[in-house]
Amino acid sequence: MRQRSLIWQENEMPYVDIEAQISENGETEADSEEKKTATKRDINPVRWLIRKCNIDPQGRFIRTWDLIFLLSCLIAVSVDPLFFYLPVINEHRRCLTLDSRLKITATCLRSVLDFISLSDIILRFICPFTNEDSPDQQHGQTNLIKDAWPIAKRYLFSRYFLIDILAILPAPQVAVPIIFSDVGSQTYWKIFLGAVVLFQYVLRVLRIFRVWSKVEKSATIFKAVSWLNAGNYFYLYLFASYVLGAFWYFSSIQRLMDCWHLACKRNKGCNPSSFFCDHDDGNHIFKKEWCPVKTPNSTAFDFGIFLEALQSVKASPFLQKCLFCSWWGVRNLSSLGQNLQTSPYEWENVFAIFITISGLLLFLYFIGNVQMYMHLKKYKKLEITYMDKDDKARMKAKEKKAEEWISINQLPDHMKQEIMSCIRQKLGKKEDIDTENPFPHLPKHLSTEIRRHLCLPQLKKVPMFQEKSEKQLHLICNELKQVYYNEDSYIVRQGEPLDRMLFLTQGIVWKFRTFNGGETALRETALGIEKGDFIGEQLLTWGFKGSSAPNLSKLPISKETIKTHTKVEAFALLANVLRTLVPKVQEEDTVKSEAVQENTPVEGNLESAGDGENAGHHSR
Repeated sequence: MRQRSLIWQENEMPYVDIEAQISENGETEADSEEKKTATKRDINPVRWLIRKCNIDPQGRFIRTWDLIFLLSCLIAVSVDPLFFYLPVINEHRRCLTLDSRLKITATCLRSVLDFISLSDIILRFICPFTNEDSPDQQHGQTNLIKDAWPIAKRYLFSRYFLIDILAILPAPQVAVPIIFSDVGSQTYWKIFLGAVVLFQYVLRVLRIFRVWSKVEKSATIFKAVSWLNAGNYFYLYLFASYVLGAFWYFSSIQRLMDCWHLACKRNKGCNPSSFFCDHDDGNHIFKKEWCPVKTPNSTAFDFGIFLEALQSVKASPFLQKCLFCSWWGVRNLSSLGQNLQTSPYEWENVFAIFITISGLLLFLYFIGNVQMYMHLKKYKKLEITYMDKDDKARMKAKEKKAEEWISINQLPDHMKQEIMSCIRQKLGKKEDIDTENPFPHLPKHLSTEIRRHLCLPQLKKVPMFQEKSEKQLHLICNELKQVYYNEDSYIVRQGEPLDRMLFLTQGIVWKFRTFNGGETALRETALGIEKGDFIGEQLLTWGFKGSSAPNLSKLPISKETIKTHTKVEAFALLANVLRTLVPKVQEEDTVKSEAVQENTPVEGNLESAGDGENAGHHSR
């Protein structure tokens, strides 16, 4: 039983137990309460979510998500034109209705795709980012920003946030039904709502280019397979034709409605609400007289370029309409709108001018890029053909050495393909490459994957790291630096400061002690350390076990001499890197302990509280 220091108060107050107010680690109850208050103050739902999700901005999850989001954006801009096909003309009753089945399908698809876009917005608020301007980044260390406000501020004040928000508003779901209603019969309403839909569509297309540029940086396949870029321009040409055809059909229905409204003004007793099949009054004669479609009369009403749509597909099934209108778009884009016969209607002429300019730009853009691709391919062939024998031999030797390095380190096939693709590109540009250290020449995500593949198994062997989480091991692994030592060279001598911990990936190292010093020094039996082992574990004790922050002036002294027997390749955890890494790892320990406390059953807390009360009674 521990002794207690008791003080008797003058006013016959009960004994005050000084030691009871001091915890085992030396903290008083006041300090403990202050720490709890600070912890409660630091509780932030967004910060908690960032810690809980544990997202690596350069990891496989983000790269896979970017590909999924890019695919969803491409599908989204293909779904939006479906709303232009909603209005349908009933031939027998000569009235307008909306295709309910297509409306439900398009709305459901759009909702699912908008939910994916909303998920991407949320992800941008909780995904940490690397501060490229920090001094640590300039010295080769990763400065990962995890605080909630800097992450949110970076996204909120960027131009992408406003584009992303405006792009998911339900503009076509709301605007298209309103345009073809009593409210939308006003011309200014049609123009305004149509402009809103088109403006949002432009934003959704711009979003694709932003995501595409991000995916292109991380996915080496787009750099390696150059014909994919040429194929993208061809897809863009066909896609523009599909969108143009859908808008042409939509505008033709609007033009027919304009004719009906004009005829209604000339016919006494006409109610514009009768244009809709839900309010049809059966009076169709004046529509046929003033708005002839099968036998067009330009003096009565000139439909211009929209006449073909009204004659062919205004009441056809959806698939037939979609294919016909897409063919119309391809035909007029490829001919630059030369066959279009427009009416004097001003917006129709604006549409025709837009078709001509778009066709010209897309044609030049597509043909120009295809020609550039063909010239580039031809240039590469000529370059290889007329390359000096020495250059060819040097390229093949570099490639062979890179393949040997991959084989020695037993990297998986997908990594091998990406590495060789990057190296061939660099060699094709006649860049000098160190095949024994390819990391500076590889994309960041690929070098991170390779480093983790090589070093994670060794990190898990370290006793101090065996209880660390996968995220903490990733943090340590990301800061390891590849180093090389020549044969029979000293890494560290006995009695010198130990400033690094090494994880061997190739070669053999001797570790031994020397006694008595001088020329007649005696050695212990040397211990051989090979691939898969580590040395310099004392540095971890200096970094993680100290009561204060690690100090470079108090580095541990090596008790052994470490010397290479063969050429050695290893990954080093340097002391100055470990000093900045320790707070990050300890922060993850704090998160883990908080998560354990959150999952503690209520009964356990009550029991501990009850034990505290009993202890208080006994102390009294």
